Amino acid sequence: MFESDDQLLTKRSQAPKHARSDIRYWQEAVFQRVRKRKGQKQRGKLFSVQLQFGGRREEFNLGTANKAQAASRAREIFEQLKVNGWAATLSKFKPQSAGTGPAQIGVRTVGEFVHAIEATTPSANRTITEYIRRFRKIVADIFELDGDNSKFDYHAGGRKEWLRKIDAVELETLTPALIQAWRIGYLNKSAKSPAAQRAAKIAVNSTLRQARSLFSPKRLDYVQLPEGFRSPFDGLKLEARQSMRYRGSFDVPKLIADARGELAQADPELFKALLLALMAGLRRGEIDRLEWNAFDWQNLILHVQITEHLAVKSQDSIGDVDLDPEVAAIFKEFYTQRTGTFVIESDLSAKAGATYLNYRCRPIFKALAAWLRKHGVPGLRPLHTLRKEFGSQICDRHGIYAASRALRHADVSITSMHYLDKRSRATTGLGGLLAS
Repeated sequence: MFESDDQLLTKRSQAPKHARSDIRYWQEAVFQRVRKRKGQKQRGKLFSVQLQFGGRREEFNLGTANKAQAASRAREIFEQLKVNGWAATLSKFKPQSAGTGPAQIGVRTVGEFVHAIEATTPSANRTITEYIRRFRKIVADIFELDGDNSKFDYHAGGRKEWLRKIDAVELETLTPALIQAWRIGYLNKSAKSPAAQRAAKIAVNSTLRQARSLFSPKRLDYVQLPEGFRSPFDGLKLEARQSMRYRGSFDVPKLIADARGELAQADPELFKALLLALMAGLRRGEIDRLEWNAFDWQNLILHVQITEHLAVKSQDSIGDVDLDPEVAAIFKEFYTQRTGTFVIESDLSAKAGATYLNYRCRPIFKALAAWLRKHGVPGLRPLHTLRKEFGSQICDRHGIYAASRALRHADVSITSMHYLDKRSRATTGLGGLLAS
């Protein structure tokens, strides 16, 4: 059962008055219907508006759960109504009332879809920001909108213009067939060596899974898509899961010796970052925002927790890391020389609450990555390779469950995908029969 029109009009009559050209008028005019189900009142998620003009009154579903966005659409519909009258307005915004087919109000373009997702997600959610970035990447590739280097221009408007072109793409033109063609094209562009193909399969699966997550039922519950809309990720075929198991391929003792000789005095910030990754298993973002009060010198523990500046990857990432006495001693010496609250000192400031990847230690990480590659640490992200080596060392010495806790994984199954619980050599022993 809906609220009556009299109840709705009473609410409007009690609201402060503003001109209809003022967005505040429409912020007060939009509403969410209340239904009675099983004796309880439940407020609908999407906003609507009632418009009266020329002796006729109609209600429009505005197709969004965001009040500001709903107010903007309500004003747009009213302006159309004033200029073109009921017939044209209903044909465009409510065609089922004009007898011209199913309703089309709601998100129609990539940009409208992205804004609807953002409007129903907390602004500090960096995961959604990354999902949106992956989705736009797919759209840009499919419609050949990859652009030139101007897309990296954040100051003169180049990036804004690039995103505008992507966001203008109609959602209905993005079909499952195009997504599958993009997947195949991505793999075909990669080098044909087994190693390169394996890396490409891992990358394409990751991109598709993240982009597809934007179209999950729990997110679309708050987004009104065109009637009959089919997700472009329906029936998505992914590559077979590739082995993610880590295999050490560099000389750890030599790397540590080189770091002590080349970095400890000459580049202490690089040295500290290396130790935090290799001997504490910290992620890049955790190293970037780690503060000195995270150290428990007496108990040789490093506390990883949410702070004013550090937003951990997930709640499971909160935890304690045991430190070797020698590692704790090195950091305690650095602590006596500190000039600020952050363990890694940088000239860049920490932007609290940023939804994009903002590393205050970006120049330090870049320099350390170059140093690590020069000293035999492989991979596109050699700093993350150090964290993997940390997990591998813990797993070899103490087992998979200890490694899972030290790495602060959400579940031991994640750890087992990357590390092998092997603390002793496993052979048949039959080799002894070959001895002469």
